[in-house]
Parts: sequence; C-alpha cells; structure tokens
Amino acid sequence: MNNQGSLIASTVDFSLEGFQKGALMLPHSHDRSAYGRIPIPIVVLKRGVGPTVLLTGGNHGDELEGPIALMKLIQRMSSLEISGRLIVVPGLNFPAFQNGTRTSPIDKGNLNRLFPGNRSGSITEMIAHYVNTELFPISDVILDMHAGGASFQHAPALLASLPANAAQHDDYLRLVDAFGAPTTMVMNLLGEDRTYGAAAERQGKLFLCGEFGGGASCSPENLKIVEDGLHRVLHSLGVIKDVPVAPAKPTRLVKVEDSGHYVFATAGGVFEPCFSLGDQVEKGQLAGRLFDIYAPWKPAEELYFSRDGEIMVQRTFSHVAAGDCIAVLASPTTWQ
Repeated sequence: MNNQGSLIASTVDFSLEGFQKGALMLPHSHDRSAYGRIPIPIVVLKRGVGPTVLLTGGNHGDELEGPIALMKLIQRMSSLEISGRLIVVPGLNFPAFQNGTRTSPIDKGNLNRLFPGNRSGSITEMIAHYVNTELFPISDVILDMHAGGASFQHAPALLASLPANAAQHDDYLRLVDAFGAPTTMVMNLLGEDRTYGAAAERQGKLFLCGEFGGGASCSPENLKIVEDGLHRVLHSLGVIKDVPVAPAKPTRLVKVEDSGHYVFATAGGVFEPCFSLGDQVEKGQLAGRLFDIYAPWKPAEELYFSRDGEIMVQRTFSHVAAGDCIAVLASPTTWQ
C-alpha cells in the first residue's frame, strides 16, 4: 500500500450543504471497456452543524438487511431535517452486491478481509483503500451492517468492542444502548485485523457493526431491528430530532471468547447438525455427525462442543470442506 490519494473519484462533493446523489467511480479496465468505471452509488446529506455519520451495507454482497434498510433511508433522505452529515453507501463492494455473492466476481476479493487496502491493487483492494483514506477520515461515527450471508444464519446481534481510548467508552456504550439490538456480542475474531471495523478503530472512530439474519435473504423481523436501531443511533447523536420508532429495549451482552467457541469441520462431507440457532449447549454435547460421501458405509465422525454456550451462528450449507465453520457459540459476559 502507498499513501497517495485514491484512484477512485467521487461525483459528490462531501463539503457541500444539502442533498446529493452520485457515485464513486471505480476504475476497471477490461476487454470490453478499456477506460471503464464501475459506479458505486453514494448519497450524502449535509445540513447545519453536527457529527458526520458513515452508514454502509453490502460489504459482503449476499447480506441484505443492511443494504435494504439503507436504500429505504436514502429514499426519504432529501426531506430529512438533520444536524450534521450523513454519508450512505448501501452496496459498498458493489460488484459483489450486484452478483449477490460474498466476494467480488471480478477478483474474488472479500472486502472485509482487505483493509487497509491498496491504491493500485485489485478492484476490491481499491475500494478498501478509498474507504480507509477518504471516507473514514471525514467520519465521526461509522456503522456497517452485515448478516450471515448465504453460508450462515446469524442470530440478530450488534457486534461491539470497547474502543481502545477509555475516554470514548461512555459515548460508545450510549450508542450500543441506543441501537437496542436483542443481543450485543463481543466477538473474538481470532486475531483477524484486516476488517473494515479494525481499520475504523485504528483511526479512533466510534464503530458499530451488526449481524442480522442470513441465508442470502431478507427477514422482515431483522430488517426492522436494523431500521429502528439506525434511527435511534442517529437520534442519540443529535443528527435527527424526530423519534418515530419504539424506545430501545435493554440488550443482553454475550461474548465469543476464543477458538473454543467455534466448531469447524474436520474433513469434507455432509454434516448432520444436532442443534438449532439459539440453542443452549454444553461442553461435550454432540454437535453433529460428518458423513463421508465417498464411503457412505463408514461410521459418521461425531463432532462435540468444547464449551458451554448459546448457538449464535449456524452454517446453512450441509456440504462442508475441512475447516468450514459449522457454528459459533457465545456466553454471557459483562463490560469489563
């Protein structure tokens, strides 16, 4: 990566007052378009004095509650009375969003594993670089909405982690409470530091992420959680004044501690789960059976949970390869 400005150009001027709609013009030279660009839709609303809030969805193209909630917000943004600035990108990894897949069909890039990006890299690396060098620096609060995608069902949860700067803790917890997700999950990503959230936190931004549903579909119940949560956060920040949604209910706090809260396939085959999303399970309990499709006469391999906890994530695909994540558990915790 280098520190030069992004090769992506924006058709909106982030400094202007008022409502703008346009695109981030992502260079893509290929056989059918030598000087081509991929337009990534973006909407900006700036009025008065207040914080800048960046709202994104479609980081993965098969996760739909976030993009739909943001597109619905966009359709009424021009009439909103706000104090501050809203920057909304409903389909951030736009090639993946167009294709309905987790990764880009152009370079197979997983945007959420490519930060801080590369100015002169692949298509997806260029998007990450633009976000990291152009959007994050001008934002005060950042929200990135996810779901389980095609391969997972995810219990609706806000993913949260206290900022490194203790002076931000009170502000951060106020936003968590305002969002009002049924569950707030502190997630150990096993050392992963290439994510959108890790990059935002390195710049000292208040960052919230959420996982709401899955199966590459849109659940009305989860969509409402996202819409209402975003509205309450914007109200808590003073960006919007009206509160046409129900007050937030208390959120319960759980934590994915370490690798013991993950269940991975040990070989390829077909997996028979012995659990459902939301189940409470115990250490040593049978998680499921793994069948060898090339030797169906062989006894199935039994997999067991190595920790107590609640099933927060369940794989949707029964066909597995060695190393595929089958489930993620979490246990009750406190902010310590």
